Amino acid sequence: MNVTIKDVARVAEVSAATVSRALNGRQYVAEEVRARIVRVASELRYSPHHAARALSSRRTHTIGVVLPDLHGEFFSELMRGIDHAARERGLHLLVSSCHGSLAEQRDALRATPGRVDGVLVMSPFLGSEEALDQVLAPEVPAVLMNCAGSPRATVLNVDNYGGAHAMTRHLLEVGHRRIAFVCGPADNFDACERLRGYRDALATVADAGPEWTMAGAFDEASGYAAGETFATGQRPDAVFAANDMMALGCLFALRRAGLRVPEDIAVAGFDDVPMARYVNPALTTMRVDIASLGARALQLLLQHPGLGGDAAAVVDTTALVPHLVVRDSSAMPERRTG
Repeated sequence: MNVTIKDVARVAEVSAATVSRALNGRQYVAEEVRARIVRVASELRYSPHHAARALSSRRTHTIGVVLPDLHGEFFSELMRGIDHAARERGLHLLVSSCHGSLAEQRDALRATPGRVDGVLVMSPFLGSEEALDQVLAPEVPAVLMNCAGSPRATVLNVDNYGGAHAMTRHLLEVGHRRIAFVCGPADNFDACERLRGYRDALATVADAGPEWTMAGAFDEASGYAAGETFATGQRPDAVFAANDMMALGCLFALRRAGLRVPEDIAVAGFDDVPMARYVNPALTTMRVDIASLGARALQLLLQHPGLGGDAAAVVDTTALVPHLVVRDSSAMPERRTG
């Protein structure tokens, strides 16, 4: 026997209209009521006829997600947050990776009209705003994450500059003076903001060493390469990598070369991916609630009037503030050797 929306409403002790609003991800449903409805619908194995829903509401109840990549702990955490928020609202996800290619990102976005109700896009490519605006379909609501900006869509960012400034200040305050920075990709918005924060913080301390940068690519391999260079050549007091994956690669290279962290050289990262707390020594980093970034981006998208949001509501696009997490990898020994 097919379970109907009226059956869900009866068991959840709400109206059928409330069930419809909750499962369609619309506003004006209390979160505890929405959670109860989703739970009851799951227990009763209620399966709405999506084709009929799409015809009657002109909505697919599907959200598109276009990311630069799907590999790594950062994107795994981001998708976890988006997926959790979507499931709470009975929404489906259509996920695409552009593999770091702006052209593939454009192709993915051109395919969204008619297939999704809205789209979440992580677009950290510098200088791509005009090209991105040209392919964002005006009829498809969009929220951009970690993007330099766009007049065509809501933008939600992490305060990368402030986070990198705070980490560099921390390393300076505990006594490190020669601080090397392993950069991210040169055309990446996040990477450039973190480099800018490092540079500005370094300039605040008169006896700090000169700027010291190494090329990186936001992956373990480039961090490992930087660590090998530091292990065999001139050695800084501390290495600040623009993300945790490079910091972990650097840490492995230094340890493999026989250097002690932090006794011989300190290491710090950015993001606080789950692995950061389990390596030895545990990694000092800037904590970004990555899952919350994804969930909040979806919530912002659902506030769009085209998705049932209130056109008069104030949309909070305040950047997420990273928090300093001090662990064993950045301590300053009383006397440094070597």
